[in-house]
Amino acid sequence: MLAAALDLAARIHADFSYDAKATETHTPTEHAFNMRKGVCQDFAHIMIACLRSIGIPAKYVSGYLRTIPPLGKPRLVGADQSHAWVSVYCGPINGWIEMDPTNNCLCENDHIPIAWGRDYSDVVPVRGAYLGGGEGKILVSVDVVPVEDETVRT
Repeated sequence: MLAAALDLAARIHADFSYDAKATETHTPTEHAFNMRKGVCQDFAHIMIACLRSIGIPAKYVSGYLRTIPPLGKPRLVGADQSHAWVSVYCGPINGWIEMDPTNNCLCENDHIPIAWGRDYSDVVPVRGAYLGGGEGKILVSVDVVPVEDETVRT
């Protein structure tokens, strides 16, 4: 299962273009699939749909990426904002393994998970109601950097 999931992530990474203007949070997965472009949310949804269609359990993961990469590593697509990737159940021995189809990698120390769900609607980072006229827009920017002193202080 792990090899199949990694192959699928690599295929999505190779066959789809990252385009922040191609989709919105409510764009259907089928639309992004047919256009062959979108953002991390779309790529995660596409991967989840493919895995579930062949009986492999998969979860949507919402979180953040390390903003500045370690020396010698490339900057990951999706840094400076919320990011989405996939958690795949790879059997009782391997358990749940997280992978990022947007960056074609396993999720390790540079991925900081915040929430897991069936899809984006389960893990929306901001939810609420607005009463009144007009419209609003939320702009978010995030920096994630490692702390030099790794001891925990309480």
